[in-house]
Amino acid sequence: MRIQLIEQDPALLEALKEACQRAEAQVLTDIPSDERGLAHWQPQCDLVIAGQHPAFSDLAALNRVVWPIPLAALLPTTRPQSVMQAARSGAVDVCDREADAAHLADWVGQLCARRQNAKAKAGQNDYFHSEACAKMRGLEDTIGRVARTDSTLLIVGETGTGKELAARQVHRISSRGDKPIVTVNCAAIPETLIESELFGYEKGAFTGATANRLGLIEAADGGTLFLDEVGELPLAAQARLLRFMQEGEIRRIGSVTSKRVDVRLICATHRNLAELAARGEFREDLFYRIDVLRLNIPPLRARDGDIVAMAEWFIEKQAAKLRVPAKPLSEYSRDSLAAHRWPGNVRELQNVIERSLVMSRGAELHITLSETGSPKTSRQGPSDPPDEVASIENASGELSLEDYFQRFVLQHQDAMNETELAQKLGISRKCLWERRQRFGIPRQKQKTA
Repeated sequence: MRIQLIEQDPALLEALKEACQRAEAQVLTDIPSDERGLAHWQPQCDLVIAGQHPAFSDLAALNRVVWPIPLAALLPTTRPQSVMQAARSGAVDVCDREADAAHLADWVGQLCARRQNAKAKAGQNDYFHSEACAKMRGLEDTIGRVARTDSTLLIVGETGTGKELAARQVHRISSRGDKPIVTVNCAAIPETLIESELFGYEKGAFTGATANRLGLIEAADGGTLFLDEVGELPLAAQARLLRFMQEGEIRRIGSVTSKRVDVRLICATHRNLAELAARGEFREDLFYRIDVLRLNIPPLRARDGDIVAMAEWFIEKQAAKLRVPAKPLSEYSRDSLAAHRWPGNVRELQNVIERSLVMSRGAELHITLSETGSPKTSRQGPSDPPDEVASIENASGELSLEDYFQRFVLQHQDAMNETELAQKLGISRKCLWERRQRFGIPRQKQKTA
C-alpha cells in the first residue's frame, strides 16, 4: 500500500507519516516543484491524502490530476458545508486537521483497510489470482513493473493462455488506466481493410469512403492499443505500423497531413516472430521495435497447483453466469483435471467447466476428459451417473465435421483467400481464424515481390 502525502505543515506531515507507518504503508512525499511538472504529474500510489499546500490550493483541481487514485482530504473544519464541498470536489473521506495523533492514525488505518478491501474485491471479481504457482507470481510481479512504463510490450504464449487479460491488466494499473484500451484482432480483419481500420481514411479516399473515418490507432490516443495476433499482419500494414512507432505520427488514407498521437503499444502472438522474420513473413525491423519488454505467459499444464484451484474459481463464476448451482468437484474429476495436458489452456478449461455445469445432474461435478480435452468419454468415472456420460457420448459424432473442416482448408487455402474460404464453409472470418488456431493450421500469406 503506497500513500502520497501532500501537506506543508512539518508537524502535521510527520504525524501523517507515523500514521501511515502504523498502517504498514509506504509513504511518498515528493511532488513536482514547477507548474509544468505539476501539470503532467501522475503519482504512483494507491491513495492520496492532501491537506494544505501552495501547489494545490483547489481540491477539485488536485482530484483531476490524481484521478482515478482515491483522494482523502484534511480540512480546517469538519462542518457539514465543508464536508459536502470536499465530497463534491472528489474527496472519498475527510478528517479534521486539528485531530490528535491517535485519531489521525485510526483514520489512516481505516482508509488503508477500505482501499485494500476494494482492490481485493475488484481483483477477485475479474481475475484468478494464483497462490500456488511460482511462475504466475513472477508474472504478476513483472506485470506491475512493465505497467509503470510506456515502453512497447510483446506478450507471447500459446492460444488460450490469457494474453489479452494480461494486456488489460497492464493497462488497468498503468498511468493510462483511465484512458481507453483499443483491442484489435489482426487475424480477424481482411487484408484489404486492415490499413483503413488501423489508420482511418478521408472522405473520397476510395470508392465507398463517403465520410471521414477515425482509425483505431487514433481512437486509442492517450491510452493503449492492443494488437492481438500481430504476426498475422500483412507486410504492407507492417511497414505503416513501423513508421507510426518510429515517428509517433499517423496519416489517414487519402490525407496529405500527419497527426501526432500518444499511444502505448502492446502486441501479442502465439507464433515465433523471430522464425517468421527469418523466413521473410514478418519484418525484422518491426520485430525488434515491438520486442522491447516481453511477457511470457506459461501454458496451463506448466502451472503447478493452479489447475484445480482455477477450475473451482471458474465453477463459481460460470455457475453465477448460467444461474445454476455451483457444485463441488468429485475426487475423480480433480485427478482428471490435474492429469490432463490442456492443449487449449485456460480457454479450454473454462469451456469444460461450463459444459459440465450444464450437463451434470448429480450432487457433485463429474468431469472426464479425452486426450483432446473434450468431455466425452469412452471410460466412465467411478462416480459418474450413467445418463450423464451417455448424453456426452451422443455428441461425439461432431468430430467428423472437424475432420471435414481441416481437409477442406488444407485442400483449398492456396486457391482461395480467407473470405472465400469462410463463405464456402458458411462461417465468419473470425470463426475461420479461431478454428485455424485450434487445429494448428496457420494462414498462408502471400509474399510481396
